[in-house]
Amino acid sequence: MSGYFADWLALLLRWGHVVTGIAWIGASFYFVWLDNSLEPLTATPGGEEAGIAGELWAVHGGGFYRARKYRVAPPQLPATLHWFYWEAYTTWLTGFALLSVLYFRDADAYLVDAAVRALTPAQAIGAALLSLCGSWLVYDALCRSPLAGQPRLLGGVIALLTGALAYALCGAFGGRGAYMVYGATLGTIMVANVLFVIIPGQRELVRAKRDGREPDPAPGLRGKQRSVHNTYFTLPVLFVMLSQHYPMTFGARANWLVLVAMSAAGASLRAWFVFRHKPALRTPLVRAVPAALGIALLAGVIVALTPGAPLRNRAAASGAAMADGAAEGRVAIIVAGRCAPCHAEHPTQAGFGTAPNGLMLQTPEQLLTHAAAAEVQLTAQAMPLGNLTGMTPEERTLLLGWLQAHSRR
Repeated sequence: MSGYFADWLALLLRWGHVVTGIAWIGASFYFVWLDNSLEPLTATPGGEEAGIAGELWAVHGGGFYRARKYRVAPPQLPATLHWFYWEAYTTWLTGFALLSVLYFRDADAYLVDAAVRALTPAQAIGAALLSLCGSWLVYDALCRSPLAGQPRLLGGVIALLTGALAYALCGAFGGRGAYMVYGATLGTIMVANVLFVIIPGQRELVRAKRDGREPDPAPGLRGKQRSVHNTYFTLPVLFVMLSQHYPMTFGARANWLVLVAMSAAGASLRAWFVFRHKPALRTPLVRAVPAALGIALLAGVIVALTPGAPLRNRAAASGAAMADGAAEGRVAIIVAGRCAPCHAEHPTQAGFGTAPNGLMLQTPEQLLTHAAAAEVQLTAQAMPLGNLTGMTPEERTLLLGWLQAHSRR
């Protein structure tokens, strides 16, 4: 497939993934809010209210809405029943297609980093697929174990295992690929919850009513538990999607720890939203705890990722030595050998039909045009991608110093 059509395929898949993801996350967030905002009804003996868990009044779109939730099921099924599942399935399908087109097709660039672990593309793809499938099996087994009856303990174990997953992936793949596989793994768990637990439980409730049987509340309770897990996975997954544009995160020395901290921050901030909707948890002190934890984690990551003095000093010394332009020839050689194979009008690096993001970096002058972005990428060691072209630490320091010298001028 030519680079032009490959770019269109990636664009359309990314567009579809974002659109369906908005639909899924929007519906998920709405129903979590709805559940937590229900007000109890005063039931009368033998009245319709006896089977209702709560109701909520809302105003939107120029009208009033009245929503009620039954504890298990209504006395009679309605003629029309709306379901919510294709948003989840389509989000995963488009996401896996994107993972295949972008990361699996060019695994040697996007997944493999020889400086982290020398894997073949086939081994890297196999490890990624193992993460997607194996993590779901472990998670599902935990949720079906006796831990299911202790939600807080189960949540703590899941948090520890996701941290271990982040550590393992960052020790197997390059930072960019590790983050993406981590996000894809959490996304797979989320959609598997919908496919294998939430929707089957809802179908069983519907079958029981149609067959005239007393519905068993257990499937619904299991589905509710998985739905709660999904809402806390959401913000970490969204962070991973955005992090691909910010190499200061996945390119950090302890990138797995950054990923764990940002995931914990996302889950904490999501908890803040959940808590503030629950009537019993609306006190300012209770609401402040997860918000404060999330903000503290974010602040800690920002401070921890501040570029270190040793790198700045080495680059500054290199820049001072080249301020007279004596090293211009060396810079040109590095750019031609390390940057241009991918960032050229006609890339020579295998797997690249067009320059990533349309950036041309064939000469020192073109590199200067994108000096600020280049400094970030070089400092985080995110470029060259997977260090495919073999840039050495000395070359990286020399380029940084040269860029900084020109910036001062």
